[in-house]
Amino acid sequence: MSAKPCTLVFSHGKESGPWGSKIMAMAGVGRELGLDVQSIDYQGMDDPRDRVAKLLEAARAWQGPLVLAGSSMGGHVSAAAAATLGPRGLFLLAPAFHMPGFEAFTPAGPACPCAIVHGWRDDIVPVENSIRWAREYRADLHVLDSDHRLQDQVPAICALLRDFLRSRLGL
Repeated sequence: MSAKPCTLVFSHGKESGPWGSKIMAMAGVGRELGLDVQSIDYQGMDDPRDRVAKLLEAARAWQGPLVLAGSSMGGHVSAAAAATLGPRGLFLLAPAFHMPGFEAFTPAGPACPCAIVHGWRDDIVPVENSIRWAREYRADLHVLDSDHRLQDQVPAICALLRDFLRSRLGL
């Protein structure tokens, strides 16, 4: 009997969609490594708790282990859902952690390998927030010369994701 395939699940940020250019590029990495790929559509949902509930509901349909990936608010959502879903790994881009007025909602680190990619010039989510979270939870941290969207770093992000999936998760 063969093992159930691993599913790589993307959660997009507040102002983007489920199949933007970054997610498409990262999905290609996942497929290249034999993973099933899903991306949740949260458009029109501003409350992160509603997004977490949607991710938890969607995950009921997937068989086998999960790897959660998220950008900005999607990073927050992925980390928050990790406590319930128990993924093999968590890959986050500029996650919306420790935001003013919402500090109490910042999720704890999961019991799995975690990597964060953040831009030094992020003017939406300060890089210091990811540094703080990575320090607290011993997450891998990659800080690139970019802004919040990290759009100019897609090849580097894909290389980091590939390395994370292979070396940290053995996929």
